[in-house]
Amino acid sequence: MSDCLFCQIVAKEIPAEIVYETGRTLAFRDRNPQAPTHVLVIPKQHHRDAAELAGADDGLADDVLKTAHAVAVQEGVAEGGYRVVFNTGPGAGQTVFHVHAHVLGGRGLTWPPG
Repeated sequence: MSDCLFCQIVAKEIPAEIVYETGRTLAFRDRNPQAPTHVLVIPKQHHRDAAELAGADDGLADDVLKTAHAVAVQEGVAEGGYRVVFNTGPGAGQTVFHVHAHVLGGRGLTWPPG
């Protein structure tokens, strides 16, 4: 989608600090981090939200989760604990409508988050 911010990042039309990439996923630092480690993991293929990604039924959701874990390992937060969050829909705080997982870590993360 030409008007999707994350699709433009995938196309390298908008710069991002990419930290991990596979054939089907891309991980980059959040520009407004909420924790010392805050990386967004997206599928390169456009899906509006986690519900749409779940319906894709081609293993892409699994790839996104595997990338999230690989990022946590690479960033050094896997052993101490990290959080993976999908906001689905405006009521949940989703502001960019290209599904993305937030990988958060590097400090104590309280529950509930907000």
